[in-house]
Amino acid sequence: MGDLFAHFPPGDGNLKDMVGEKSGSMVNARHRHSDIFSRPIMTKDEITRKLEAVTSRRETVSDLKVITVLRSKLPIASYKDAITSAVESHQVVLISGETGCGKTTQVPQYILDYMWGKGETCKILCTQPRRISAMSVSERISRERGEAAGENVGYKIRLDSKGGQQSSIVLCTTGVLLRVLVSKGSRRSMKNPAKDEISDITHIIMDEIHERDRYSDFMLAIMRDMLPLYPHLRLVLMSATIDTARFSQYFGGCPVIQVPGFTYPVKTYYLEDVLSAVKSSNDDGSTFSIPTNNHMISEEHKLSFDEAINLAWSNDEWDLLSELVSSEETPELFNYQHSLTGLTPLMVFAGKGRIGEMCMLLSFGADCNLRSKDGTTALEIAERENQPEAAEIIKKHMDGSSSTEEQSILNKYLERVRPEIVDVVLIEQLIRKICTDSKDGGILVFFSGWDDINRAREKLLASSFFNNPSKFVVISLHSMVPTLEQKKVFKRPPPGCRKIVLSTNLAETAVTIDDIVYVIDTGRMKEKSYDPYNNVSTLQSSWISKASAKQREGRAGRCQPGICYHLYSKLRAASLPDFQTPELKRMPIEELCLQVKMLDPSCKIEVFLAKTLDPPVSESIRNAIVVLRDIGALSTDETLTDLGEKLGSLPVHPLISRMLFFAILMNCLDPALTLACASDYKDPFTLPMLPEDKKRAADAKTELASLYGGCGDQFAVLAAFECWNNSKKMGLEARFCSQYFVSGGAMKMLSGMRKQLQKELIRIGFILSDVSSYSMNAHDPGVLHAVLVSGMYPMVGRLCFPNKGAKRAIIETASGDKVRLHNRSTNFKLSFKRNLGHTLVVFDEVTRGDMGVNIKNCSLVGPLPLLLLSTEIAVAPGEQNDHKKEAEDDDDDEGSGDEAGIDDGMDLDTKSIGNNEDKFMSSPDDMVRIIVDRWLYFGSTAIDVSLLYCLRERLSAAILYKVTYPSNPLPPILGASIHAIACILSCDGCSGMSVATDGVDNLTTMVNATNLGKPQPQPQPQPQPQPQPQPQPQQQPQPQPQRYGNRPKGSSAAFINHGGHQNLGPSTASTSTSRNV
Repeated sequence: MGDLFAHFPPGDGNLKDMVGEKSGSMVNARHRHSDIFSRPIMTKDEITRKLEAVTSRRETVSDLKVITVLRSKLPIASYKDAITSAVESHQVVLISGETGCGKTTQVPQYILDYMWGKGETCKILCTQPRRISAMSVSERISRERGEAAGENVGYKIRLDSKGGQQSSIVLCTTGVLLRVLVSKGSRRSMKNPAKDEISDITHIIMDEIHERDRYSDFMLAIMRDMLPLYPHLRLVLMSATIDTARFSQYFGGCPVIQVPGFTYPVKTYYLEDVLSAVKSSNDDGSTFSIPTNNHMISEEHKLSFDEAINLAWSNDEWDLLSELVSSEETPELFNYQHSLTGLTPLMVFAGKGRIGEMCMLLSFGADCNLRSKDGTTALEIAERENQPEAAEIIKKHMDGSSSTEEQSILNKYLERVRPEIVDVVLIEQLIRKICTDSKDGGILVFFSGWDDINRAREKLLASSFFNNPSKFVVISLHSMVPTLEQKKVFKRPPPGCRKIVLSTNLAETAVTIDDIVYVIDTGRMKEKSYDPYNNVSTLQSSWISKASAKQREGRAGRCQPGICYHLYSKLRAASLPDFQTPELKRMPIEELCLQVKMLDPSCKIEVFLAKTLDPPVSESIRNAIVVLRDIGALSTDETLTDLGEKLGSLPVHPLISRMLFFAILMNCLDPALTLACASDYKDPFTLPMLPEDKKRAADAKTELASLYGGCGDQFAVLAAFECWNNSKKMGLEARFCSQYFVSGGAMKMLSGMRKQLQKELIRIGFILSDVSSYSMNAHDPGVLHAVLVSGMYPMVGRLCFPNKGAKRAIIETASGDKVRLHNRSTNFKLSFKRNLGHTLVVFDEVTRGDMGVNIKNCSLVGPLPLLLLSTEIAVAPGEQNDHKKEAEDDDDDEGSGDEAGIDDGMDLDTKSIGNNEDKFMSSPDDMVRIIVDRWLYFGSTAIDVSLLYCLRERLSAAILYKVTYPSNPLPPILGASIHAIACILSCDGCSGMSVATDGVDNLTTMVNATNLGKPQPQPQPQPQPQPQPQPQPQQQPQPQPQRYGNRPKGSSAAFINHGGHQNLGPSTASTSTSRNV
């Protein structure tokens, strides 16, 4: 520090002048794009040959001939010409297709073949809400065309891609398309659309828009503004369940094409029915039997009923149908559904107004809840066919259909069990009843989350009835279950063995299990939401929507007629919301707000978001703007800053972009890449399947975290990835993943994402192709802590040890809230480690769940990175100055004592700065308090605070310079300052992490140190790696690096230790004077 400020004293050089204007090379670098979005270049002859080749393969290759036949039988096949004609004639087309109709895989091919048939090239972008869907659909379409993936059909997901300019169809996630629209459809580009890359895109197909994810809603608003500027562009919206009228109106009344699906009829039952069935089964097992799909109806009867229903519905010929239903008074026959239309006799009589026959069927007990193939009930058909008398009779019948005994059973049950509680006892009894009354057919049970799945699994396996692997296979399906376990759901069990799948809503749309016949729907789901007024994320169990209930029912009708049991009452079912709350209204939106400014810097964020279908609340927008201001992406008047433009140019969250820039500056890029990719993907640690493995899994994660010094979930991820990489090279990947409960699939995905993100940094120009020099400090604890803080700030908390007798540590956040740590965090038992030197915590988010408010992933860090990277620091007198001021106040004239102070660390009094700041900063050795973001207090000296302020300014200038001129070395003053900061961080990390040195040095041999392979000799401990400065031109003498394990004698790098750790927390002084730094 002494050498630094001797050569470059504070105030030396104008930092703003160093950054200067943007270089043309950097501005243009942002617009270098992947050619996967460019339109293929082909002559008409080449197009003709391609089309002929595809046609020939479909007609000659045996596998493709089978696929072609199956494609022709899909419900959407008969709509092919209608779809291509509508897309040709209208700029926006809405396709509403039921599940299984084939819209996802067929519509892109219909458009491609139509365009090739005209002799024209095209670039068709198709969005999917999930990355796995984008990849699998791309592979499926390629297989249907007899091509290798990446040829004419490719995919592009965040940080991964396959294909190039030759790919006419590109599957991508909604987030990727948003980046395309923002970067290529910006205001600057819109001024001259003819020269914009969007002119290469001919069609955009947005699938599954009913899910209403935030990217889709945001893109719809962009597309509506953009389409008039690109008349060649066609937009196709597709969904299974959607409010078609509202979406059509949003795009000015665009045409709607309704495509029926293909599912077998599914009978639905509700809690009242289930309770009666289980009760009767427990009584004597004879008075009620749960219906099965094995109806004893002869083929002759089926043909007779099909003919009778056709004659009655089409020709008003009633004799045959009336004779059949009156002579065969059994539920299987009078509830018979037509093999093609799904119409029942009751539906036909109701639709035609045949009151007498309809009342006869109702007296027999005909089911009013059955639905035809188009999803309508007898009541809905009566209303549609304008039969008010029939509709009124059915309504009254349904209202009084619940017997007194049935209602009594329901009331008694609800007095004992709250509706929102998942009753695993009832589920076990129902599954037992199904297995007793039927011989085969898979059972799928929908739960809200892992805890309920685990409870149900334990309940089943504890039963002697189900604990027989030869008769029952119980499979858990959850995003954090190991991949091998997940794949079991697709395997058909051997004869005599029944499959029971316990799943979250993952099996609702993302996964199709083709041998499911019975579905049990608890009606619950875990929904992630956001409370903008308390700035807290929520992950709580909630009721599903009617659309989700319909999707769950459909899972039972994929292979044959099925049955769905809803474990909630009919009254509850009627009160469910029609659709799930749009994600834009229940998620933080910092990334989208930054994209608004990237799209049009002159547009106010709230004004643009008001154009969306369901705009977010104003408080949510204000919270996002505050975060963007805190990280320097926006100015106080909401202007996009130079740094903000760079933060928005990477395909990651703005906070993660800032972390990457800081890591590049600190030569600590490798771990930053891992952290960046892990934040955008699922937790790489798997959930233990057996209860006895829970402690082993927790201990394994803690052991991994200890390799980077412990006390951090993010460090556990870093160690897991590096150890997995080492074990992979040694051929021990599978054993490592098993022993440490790590998902091998997640690690492979992270590895690929890291490579793609590194390529993106190179492509945009932030780093050079030779990346070896950017990770010299990858294992330095202090530098690594600072990189982590740069990516998670402002999510910072203070560790408060609980009162005596309490078991869990408490975290205090900047808002003053007290939250606990999640039991899956490596820091869960921090209350037993009172000798910790670091009591600051950085975390990903505060989540309100069913068990209260908690933090799931966090790491302990020292205060120094926060002092360098926080938004604001202020200085107030230390305790010595407080005593001096009190003595001076005693000598003041009576009545002159305005008391300057800090109210709860929030309101800084600057009224008396002019009189007092020279006093408490007059001596270099005076003790002062540093106040970070108006709530965290640290002790230091006046001289060290002055130097800290200077380093903060130079750090900000260095980051901005580096992202503006990435290929240029830093100016000498900035290069020397960054070197000094790295030295200080390293020194601070060593002093606070005694176990880190051995842990990091042994990291690369960790696999050998475990029981995964043969023991290997351990290497000798190596010296702690030293932070490496950015290469600088030899224009000024540079300070020589110290050995970071020992603090240089007399160095001012120790400024934070002047009471810094001891004085963490609110000051007890009643008076103070402060000034902003």
